[in-house]
This record gives sequence, C-alpha cells and structure tokens, in this order.
Amino acid sequence: MSNLPNDLLSIVYSSTADHPFTDEELSSLLDTSRENNARTHLTGMLLYRSGRFLQVLEGPAQLLRERMSVIAADPRHLDVRILLQETVDERQFPEWTMAFEPAADSHPDDIPGYRATFSDVMDDGEGDGDPQRSLAALRELIRWFQDRAGQGR
Repeated sequence: MSNLPNDLLSIVYSSTADHPFTDEELSSLLDTSRENNARTHLTGMLLYRSGRFLQVLEGPAQLLRERMSVIAADPRHLDVRILLQETVDERQFPEWTMAFEPAADSHPDDIPGYRATFSDVMDDGEGDGDPQRSLAALRELIRWFQDRAGQGR
C-alpha cells in the first residue's frame, strides 16, 4: 500500500438513516466503524442528527472506494450522496478512526456550515448547485468539529 500523497483520498458524504438510531445503535455502529477503519487505515468523523448522517472518510484511495461501496450497499443508509471527493496531501483526522459528534446538544443554527440535507448547496445534475458554496460549508463544518474535538469532546 502506497503512502504517497496522491494515494490519499478524502470523501464527504451524507445519507439518511433507514430509521431513527437509538444511542445504543449509534454506539454499535461506531464500534464496528472504528474496527473496520483501523483495519483498513481509514480515519474520519461522523455527525448524526435527526436521522441524517454526515461523514468524512479519508485514507488510501482504493480502500476508501471499497468502503464507500459497502456503505452505499448498507440498508441502514438511504440516499447516500457524495458531497466532496478530493485527493489530499495529509489527513484532517489522523488520530481518529471515527470521531463522533451527535450534534443533539446544538441547535442547527449554532453549527457553522451545518445543513439538514445539503440539498441547497448540492449540484442536482442540472447545474443548479454551487460546488464552491458546498465546499465552503463543508470546510466550515469540519473546522467546527475539529475545534470541539480538540476541547475534549
């Protein structure tokens, strides 16, 4: 497996849960995700709020693409949408096999860059979305998460 920078991929995706996850179900999902990610050298973060997932995954390109295929086929994830995919020089979450923030304690307006569905900033295939606006919102959300995680969350 190559560790060259051009082999490192970052994907941000959103999905809808097939049902509202309980705390126990989320905990189980996180345990499994962390084990899988450690084994396949993936890192990232997961937000869950009101039945929606937003996840950043990063790692070796081929392994990450394989993981995304598994996620897309997982019946617990509906409407999986890749919001951002880019080659990166370094990981944003090098120490986190899967950091998690339920965002239940925060009002959506208090989370910079947060969107309920990101539908307002996604390209709908007809050129109506604004990729630059989406990218800015996602980066703002990632910074918010990194700041919270840096405070011991």
